[in-house]
Amino acid sequence: MKAMLCKEYGPPETLVLSDVPEPKPGPGQIAIQVKACGVNFPDVLIIENKYQFKPPLPFAPGAEIAGVVKALGEGVTRFKTGDRVIASIGNGGMQEVILADPNRCIPMPDAMGFETGAGLVLTYGTSHYALKDRAKLKAGETLVVLGAAGGVGLAAVELGRAFGARVVAGASAQEKVDLAMKHGADDGFVYPTGKLTRDQQKEFSEQIKRATGGKGADVLYDPVGGDYAEPAVRAMNWEGRYLVIGFTAGIPSVPLNLTLLKSCDIQGVFWGAFTAREPKRNQEHLAEIMRWTVEGKLKPHISARFPLARAGEAIRMLADRKAQGKVVVTME
Repeated sequence: MKAMLCKEYGPPETLVLSDVPEPKPGPGQIAIQVKACGVNFPDVLIIENKYQFKPPLPFAPGAEIAGVVKALGEGVTRFKTGDRVIASIGNGGMQEVILADPNRCIPMPDAMGFETGAGLVLTYGTSHYALKDRAKLKAGETLVVLGAAGGVGLAAVELGRAFGARVVAGASAQEKVDLAMKHGADDGFVYPTGKLTRDQQKEFSEQIKRATGGKGADVLYDPVGGDYAEPAVRAMNWEGRYLVIGFTAGIPSVPLNLTLLKSCDIQGVFWGAFTAREPKRNQEHLAEIMRWTVEGKLKPHISARFPLARAGEAIRMLADRKAQGKVVVTME
């Protein structure tokens, strides 16, 4: 079978399309014929040895897939061959057949396409956990989402709207803000890119304040970090909640006196650890996400599709921050 392998750490261009033996499921495992694999920012980090999880070389990137159960290991009763499933696997998704723990798989509705299924769980799972469990977002509050046209950002926009919040979308280009507003944002603004001067940081804070009627963000969802973090915290409302999602612009340093002045919280969001620590609650979250998707409340936006042989280009699109919504790699 074919697999896109990271044989040495480096940029996406170093990935190698390879022939590898097809894996056979052991006890308690299932083999899945992969139909589509979602691409996420951790894929950029993991192939450069910058992610918190470091699989041994060689490995295939790809943390979430949708496909069909091909074979069952001894003792598996939850699924049968032919079932359509979505699986969270950490890495390995960019190959034609993968092994998975049945407890990290969920049935995929017949009405859902494989590409949608492959781009659903990680982004919406992260954003659902962030907004519902960590921030405890309430109807009527103002949610500001940075990187609002990216995978997790666009999911946060849609979920914020579903939870009854007023959603403000921040992004690096007007077309990205427009996309977020098509997905439910009430307002939006364009912020500058690159290294920010102090004047640009101050103006960034003012943009958030203007978009929130002068009061600041009740909840601020930040997958960007870098020079945007400190001015974002300066633009929090009293007792606001700032959500640390990721660091596409780098890991920031924030003066903690700002949290005192605002009486606000800085909250970390580690969805992967949450799924392991609280699997039952995670299943409840996923059930709500699946239900809302089938009902049309959530509409995952897939902006680009790449065949397996061009998976490096898919990861490069995220590395260059050019993705809008989800990027997927397909096996057919």
